[in-house]
Amino acid sequence: MSVLTVEQVVAAQKANIETLFGLTNKAFEGVEKIVELNMTASKAALSEVAGHTQTVLSVKDVQELIALQSGLLQPLAEKAAAYSRHLYDIASSTGAEFTKAVEGQAADAQSKFAALVDSAAKNAPAGSEAAVAILKSSVSAANNALESVQKAVKQATEVAEANFNAVATTATKAPTAAKKR
Repeated sequence: MSVLTVEQVVAAQKANIETLFGLTNKAFEGVEKIVELNMTASKAALSEVAGHTQTVLSVKDVQELIALQSGLLQPLAEKAAAYSRHLYDIASSTGAEFTKAVEGQAADAQSKFAALVDSAAKNAPAGSEAAVAILKSSVSAANNALESVQKAVKQATEVAEANFNAVATTATKAPTAAKKR
């Protein structure tokens, strides 16, 4: 049976720490992007409120005020949808980085475990073929189950993204439809 050496353990720990720091950096990049998005949106909103306030103060009658207010609904919905889309994109890309790292680590662990099982099978005592076959079958079933879960998660993510896009599209069209009525 193969025994892990100190160098192999140190190398594995070093790789895990590098992965952890890489993911931590990706998380901070995501947070920075969200803060930047929020600052940009806040500045734009403040500027628009100031401009809208000046326009409202210059209104001469109720009809003009109603027209002004109804004209604000469409741009507001579009901006809210754009903000949500940017936020979703940031979260999605950050999540994709984490998923990629986890899948890479899982694939590496699977291959190392499979090599360990093969090594154990080669060095197994005579008469243990049935136990080795059961172990290999179990490992194969576990790998298949993991792949099925990964595929299901990817499909669920794709469905969620499609639903998000549909809701965003509907939200931006709703004020136009309401305005036409």
